Amino acid sequence: MFRLWGKEFKDNRMLKDTVICDDSDDTRTHKIFNSLEAICYEFDLSKPIWLDSTIAEFKRHSKVRFYQDNFVDSIDFDYLEIHVIEE
Repeated sequence: MFRLWGKEFKDNRMLKDTVICDDSDDTRTHKIFNSLEAICYEFDLSKPIWLDSTIAEFKRHSKVRFYQDNFVDSIDFDYLEIHVIEE
């Protein structure tokens, strides 16, 4: 089972969090993108843009933070963090 934890932070405090579970036979990349889309839908956000630095950080740690630079729209929190907690 694949699980991705999504969290919104503002002033070092967690505002919202959710865990998305995916039991499909998709590739890991598809599971990540589908789960991120589900998190954004639940939090009512536009999908963030994956910058080169974002991709590199995610490859290293299976965790990444999306800041204002990653979003086209304005956000009312400091960052969105996603973390793979189970594969």
